[in-house]
Amino acid sequence: MKAVRLNEIGGPQNLRVETIPDPVPGEGEALVKISRAAFNRRDVFITQGLYPGIDLPRTLGSDGTGTIAGYCPGADGLSVGTSVVINPMIGWGPDQHVWDAKNSSILGMPRDGTFAEYVTVPAQNVYKKPAHLTDDEAAALPLAGLTAYRALITRGRITKDDVVLVTGVGGGVQTFVLLFAKFVGAKVIVTSSSDEKLARAKSMGADVTINYKTSESWSKEVRAAAGGGGPSLIVDAAGGDTFAACLDIARPGGRVVTYGGNVAKSTARMFSIFWKHLDILGTSMGSPEDFAGMLAIVEAGKLKPAVDETVPMSDVVAAAERMNSGAQFGKIVLGIA
Repeated sequence: MKAVRLNEIGGPQNLRVETIPDPVPGEGEALVKISRAAFNRRDVFITQGLYPGIDLPRTLGSDGTGTIAGYCPGADGLSVGTSVVINPMIGWGPDQHVWDAKNSSILGMPRDGTFAEYVTVPAQNVYKKPAHLTDDEAAALPLAGLTAYRALITRGRITKDDVVLVTGVGGGVQTFVLLFAKFVGAKVIVTSSSDEKLARAKSMGADVTINYKTSESWSKEVRAAAGGGGPSLIVDAAGGDTFAACLDIARPGGRVVTYGGNVAKSTARMFSIFWKHLDILGTSMGSPEDFAGMLAIVEAGKLKPAVDETVPMSDVVAAAERMNSGAQFGKIVLGIA
């Protein structure tokens, strides 16, 4: 089969389309024929050596949709030929509150991922594809949708009465945070340095859009737009000064959720946390229950992920470089079949 392989660290330019043996499902596993896959920032981080536990050579890719091609003898699940999406969180563990950090993993590293014509995964990680989604849209769903669902709903405990701030809208996860928050009925404020991305967010339902690059004080604009002393729920993945500002502008009793940090260090005012009784909530990926809940919302609301572009496997390097630049809005999809 054809697969996108990484043989050495050095950046996206080291991705290669190669021919490798078809995978064989092991005990309890399903074989999925992939039609579309999608990029996540972790794929680029892996090419740059900025990810733990890198084991090369490897087929990257966490997101994928396709059809069931078979099972290991003794395993079962959805019928062969069923259109499916794959939960990329492997082996979450028995505790819904937190993953099993020692034994869990994410599809695409350290095990081979979805940037290939076939992939094997545990049978319980395969779910029926929402019928209203195209393959491009379904491929965009798994990792980002799962992360957003857990951040906003499981950890953030969103309600329709919340005023939600989504910082740096445009990436896969934050576009899902926007979609899910509007599905619940909350008011949503988004920020970006791109007027084009803000316009796209507005078309997806954002109530207030703020360009933090051109604003004299984006944090003051957010507080004014939120009313009531600031947003009641903030979802941030930027870290750094942005995260520190989020603590300052959150309303008393608010929740601030973080699932990443493009800027590793943050100098936060502890006064903002204890004086306002804030909940600071960390999260990453999600449990099987989260994945099922995410699919239920997508189906109930007939929600459609934001797809930036779809490219063939032969253009994988250019797609990875676009992801690395941060120019995309939503997900970059890789055509496999």
